[in-house]
Amino acid sequence: MRRIKRTLGLLGIIAAGLLVVVVSLPFLVDANRFRGLLESRLTGALGREVKVGDLKLALLSGGVAASDLSIAEDPAFGRTPFVRAKSLKAGVELWPLLVSRRLHVTGLSLDEPQIALLQSAGGKWNFSGLGAGASPGAQPPARSPDSSKEADLDLRVKLVKIVNGRVTLRRAGSSQPQVFDKVNLQVRDFSARSVFPFSLSAWLAGGGKIELDGRAGPVNPSDAVLTPVEATVAASHIDLTASGFVDASTGVAGLVSVNGGLQSNGQSARIEGRLKAGQLKLARRGTAARRPVAVDWVIEHDTPKRSGTLKRGDIHIGAAAASLTGTYDLRTQSPTLNMKLSGLNMPLPELVAMLPALDIVLPSGSSIEGGTASVRLALEGPANRLLTSGTLSVENARLLGFDLGSKVAAVARLAGIRSGPDTDIKVFSATVRSAPDGSSVDDIRLVAPAIGELTGAGVISPGHALNFKMKAVLHTSGSLMAALGQKGDATIPFLIQGAASQPVFKPDVRGLASEQIDSLLKGDTRRTAGDLLKGLLGGRKEKKP
Repeated sequence: MRRIKRTLGLLGIIAAGLLVVVVSLPFLVDANRFRGLLESRLTGALGREVKVGDLKLALLSGGVAASDLSIAEDPAFGRTPFVRAKSLKAGVELWPLLVSRRLHVTGLSLDEPQIALLQSAGGKWNFSGLGAGASPGAQPPARSPDSSKEADLDLRVKLVKIVNGRVTLRRAGSSQPQVFDKVNLQVRDFSARSVFPFSLSAWLAGGGKIELDGRAGPVNPSDAVLTPVEATVAASHIDLTASGFVDASTGVAGLVSVNGGLQSNGQSARIEGRLKAGQLKLARRGTAARRPVAVDWVIEHDTPKRSGTLKRGDIHIGAAAASLTGTYDLRTQSPTLNMKLSGLNMPLPELVAMLPALDIVLPSGSSIEGGTASVRLALEGPANRLLTSGTLSVENARLLGFDLGSKVAAVARLAGIRSGPDTDIKVFSATVRSAPDGSSVDDIRLVAPAIGELTGAGVISPGHALNFKMKAVLHTSGSLMAALGQKGDATIPFLIQGAASQPVFKPDVRGLASEQIDSLLKGDTRRTAGDLLKGLLGGRKEKKP
């Protein structure tokens, strides 16, 4: 019994002694003696001046802590520090510290750092030169013979962490920076000369989270941007404009989620995955689409040239499928595109929900039922001044709530057309050109079984004002035109004006007189036709030119 008591007492004394050592060690070991060497080693490794604050031992966490840290900026980008951190924690091996007072750093952790990422007009990033000025192996300076009492530093970074950081990314010429909050980064077994695993997560302005998990390295010694990377990417609920990913001047907006992968050898990268976009807007005056869009994509990117090719862009809008391919160039202030969009026999009702996003307005109170659509379009120029041109066609659709016959009432009375609540469209085709200053529609051909065939061309202003000159080849069986001697179909010119939501159809009286009546009627019959036309138009008389 006495032996047990003596043993317990001895253990208590030892424990108390260890506790005294642990408590007193921070007072006995001046951690600041290592600060100069720590700054020197980090400066040598990064090629940038590094300053750390007052060092203190933090034995319970197994390391030393500095009150603050700053990493100098590339002089070409200014004098504001590239990184500022609230505190720096360095993991150390305690035994060498206790026995020989040597500081073997095994890990670094930055708490709440503020990091500024800047890109010049030439495409260079302010972090491109990190490590470029480092000496091979980043070895500490040799000790003089009389410096045996100085501490040695062995920087073996098994773990690098950024905790709750904030990253601000600015590109030259861009008015809106991208801000990433709650940035958490972990790099394990870091070595500039080998591959190392990493994980990154961040929240973006406007909501949304992005996560990367993969491997990187070896670090390119001349330009860190050219470092090989292999990673998976997951992003959810990213607001395209609020996050800064898309310049508001392009008119593009929406909420996007992405799942994909990245493989880069430093010179070229392959990026593929699936994008889902909701509340999508694709034009300045557009409004959010009522249907989500999914895109399966493959991009091959040339990193030094900052350009690439969209090899695959399969667009899905419900059951409607289209393909977008082409090239892009990021060297200009607004990305320059040269793309082709193609979609054949797409179910038209699936596309109708996208019309508001494209700033396409249907007549007020109308809707589309049935039918298919085909498009072949080219998208060219800067994204904020994009020119879209090509052809589109529609087959076997019905425009509900829009009576084309009643809209062309005067023309309809000439041809004896019966009106109805809807308009059936057998075929519609046109050549279109759309730019920020407005749109033009040429080579229009509309075949409506109850009416006939309409052809023509016109323009639409950015405010949706219409100015079209059209011709209608109308069925005349049993019509007034037939009573006046017109056999077969009648060709009658007319105008479409007003707003797209409230189009106004007007007979082109001069065109009608010159192209139809003069060729059909003779002598006194001309006067009769003129009187009839005057009555149909409500008594208004056209002045002679």
